[in-house]
Amino acid sequence: MACVALLHAATPVCGGHGDRNSMIVSTAWLAKHLKDSGLVILSVGQQQDYDAGHIPGALSLDYTEIRAMAPAGQEPNVELPPMAQLKEVFEKLGVNNDSHIILYVAKDQLTITTRTFLTLDAMGFGARTSILDGGSPLWQKEGRAITTEVRQAKRGKLDVCPQNDVIVTLDYVRDNLHHAGVDIVDARTAEFYSGTRTPQGQRAGHIPGASNLPYSTLVDADGKWKPAEELRKQMEGVGIKPGDRVVSYCHIGQQATVIYFVARYLGLDARLYDGSWEDWSAHADLPAEISK
Repeated sequence: MACVALLHAATPVCGGHGDRNSMIVSTAWLAKHLKDSGLVILSVGQQQDYDAGHIPGALSLDYTEIRAMAPAGQEPNVELPPMAQLKEVFEKLGVNNDSHIILYVAKDQLTITTRTFLTLDAMGFGARTSILDGGSPLWQKEGRAITTEVRQAKRGKLDVCPQNDVIVTLDYVRDNLHHAGVDIVDARTAEFYSGTRTPQGQRAGHIPGASNLPYSTLVDADGKWKPAEELRKQMEGVGIKPGDRVVSYCHIGQQATVIYFVARYLGLDARLYDGSWEDWSAHADLPAEISK
């Protein structure tokens, strides 16, 4: 993680993805760099958790603002909204082209934090974005400073460069079922994957040929990422080989971003099926596989 301090000089303004030197920062690292120029710290979670106490200098990200709008009368989904909307959200939070963005879990919502990382990655800022290992719970457990003071953000200026290697569609997944070198990974819990439990309003089972790697197994009891070698073994355990493309999905495209994040962290080619099982299940002509 020592290389994170050099992020500004070593990273292109827009484009590319993060790696093991940039994607995760420790609480000790952040404590030493709280006052760094260009650092933008964003609390991801409920506003009430931010208001109760947050890392000094952090601002609260409204997660609802980085989700697509649903038609009237329908529940909002989490698919990517237009880039112009995302640009506005992050500029309001003071993010500039050369910012180093730190995302942290406000309480216990890892999946919306990794979803935010993916959003920034799709905008072209993944290489300039890090997740705080253990988030606010670990920060506070270690007795580090928190505050209720809210910093006023100075509006930033972003030149977004959308990346075409982050999101895949239903057509891509359908065309790559059982395709050598393309590993489709279901991030849901085993009961949904197997079909023993059926999501409300959807079909039972999983995408044919998909392996199951529940997202929650990739962090430890403190919410910290497991060591890289252990994560690699977990990936290998579900059939992922070096050089493969990892395509993750879940219920609605949120839990699966944990798989996406880890795959990128390990240097793998990763994609997210943004529509996920909600989209696949809605097409009755597409097959669903039940595990015994």
